[in-house]
Amino acid sequence: MHWWKVMAALLLCSLLLSQSHGVSLSPRQPRSPRQRRMTPFWRGVSLRPIGASCRDNSECLTMLCRKNRCLLSTASA
Repeated sequence: MHWWKVMAALLLCSLLLSQSHGVSLSPRQPRSPRQRRMTPFWRGVSLRPIGASCRDNSECLTMLCRKNRCLLSTASA
């Protein structure tokens, strides 16, 4: 009779362990890329001069980025 109790306990433990093995403690969520945050000091230091390459207006000292270059004015001569 004692043998049946031990066998039932082992079977129950193995069943519970196999169920909990695949369970994640925290749900996995895809990480979104963090946006860069710059302090006003570094924003001012990193502004690009006229003629430098740029991707958008916020990168230029004059706040004018046209055709991937920092320009002085919007009208081109």
